[in-house]
Amino acid sequence: MKKFALFLISLLLATGCSTKSGYIDVSVDEAEKMIADGKVEVIDVRTEEEFTSGHIPNAKLIPLQQLQNKLHELDKNKSYLIVCRSGNRSTQASNILVKEGFFHVYNMSGGMNEWKGAIEQ
Repeated sequence: MKKFALFLISLLLATGCSTKSGYIDVSVDEAEKMIADGKVEVIDVRTEEEFTSGHIPNAKLIPLQQLQNKLHELDKNKSYLIVCRSGNRSTQASNILVKEGFFHVYNMSGGMNEWKGAIEQ
């Protein structure tokens, strides 16, 4: 019985430690490196007007207001970098993704206001 209890506790600890419960905030510099290394897909949650005025190359536009209805377009096994203008909407979007079962979510702190990398229009 003691062995079973120890096994059960060990199992719970092991699975509890491997479960990610949130997203990770990354700086603009960290985000740029992740993009360059091909580690993430960029999701821009700004409005279409904001997006067309300048965005990170190859970013996918999914405005925050449409995110919940477009979750089926995303793969829960992929890593996503969430971007907005200042970091507020991307924080909201990151929370939505995590709540919906996405495990590899990175929020770019500072948003496009602090982005120093390439911009596509």
